[in-house]
Amino acid sequence: MVAALNRRFPNSKVDWLVQNSFVQAIEHHPGVHRVIPFDRKTLGKQIKKGKVGPIREWLRTLRQGEYDLVIDAQGLARSGFFAWCTRAPRRVGYRDAQELSWLFLNERVEAPRTMHTVDRMMRLADALDADSTHPDLRLHTDPDDLSQVIMEYPDRYAVIAPTSRWAGKCWPIERYTKLAKQLADHPQLDRVIVVGGPGERLQCAPLLELAEDHPRIVDRVGSTSISQLMAVISRSRLLVANDSASLHMAVGFDRPLVALLGPTDPALVGPYRRDADVIRHASENDELDFKKPESVELMKRITLEEVLDASNARLEAPIGTMHTKTAP
Repeated sequence: MVAALNRRFPNSKVDWLVQNSFVQAIEHHPGVHRVIPFDRKTLGKQIKKGKVGPIREWLRTLRQGEYDLVIDAQGLARSGFFAWCTRAPRRVGYRDAQELSWLFLNERVEAPRTMHTVDRMMRLADALDADSTHPDLRLHTDPDDLSQVIMEYPDRYAVIAPTSRWAGKCWPIERYTKLAKQLADHPQLDRVIVVGGPGERLQCAPLLELAEDHPRIVDRVGSTSISQLMAVISRSRLLVANDSASLHMAVGFDRPLVALLGPTDPALVGPYRRDADVIRHASENDELDFKKPESVELMKRITLEEVLDASNARLEAPIGTMHTKTAP
């Protein structure tokens, strides 16, 4: 959406209000003029303690931006309220935004929730006469982090991202472990890199135990920043992942991938325009609630053999033939 707005308004300056933990994901995007971080946890604590002064002062800074246009692309009460606090003359968002956040807007766009998240956001761009025909999903990482990755891993590698915030989205770690062992011996690869967050090492235990003794499997679980993770994925020969940030990073860097999905509906939040890269065995009768641990039964339907077959197909194909360009 930022790329579309920059094409439509080439002389504009786009600021992005984002949760502080995600700043690195967007701070190097050429279309973003300024990143405005906010700390959701700190704001919540201040509200509970009745410390409204710091909150009021921070909200005042939003108004000082003197924005001509503000877009609420999240569609929650918090983001709608922030949009209203800017006092921008145009405040655009979804007509059916959740938590009554549409009340804070003065331009409401019809974008059914049955659409993919990317397509919904491009509806907002459409409403501003921006061209949404060819969404530009390219991501941009820190050049220093990219240089470091090139020095550390100059050869061919696959990335495995075996974790997710929700247990119901996770493919069994024992199968990931067997997959890593097989990929580490693939003639098209020199190593396999395992990634994940700092608090996710326990759920990766069998795979990390394998990495301790295997010279071609690298343990990077909990040891990368968001920017470093983006840099690693940007040069990968293959990514295999559950529904997670890593999966969408691979789309943003146009890398070959195998997406393992269960309760996640790919038509809504799957890897954008990469349906052929999804392995999923859910039926109409299944309850698709990723917050329920029993949803892992949907993930167990995905066999090791089919993931290996899909991975081999991508590794053996000429680079660029097994994945679709996401930008014109």
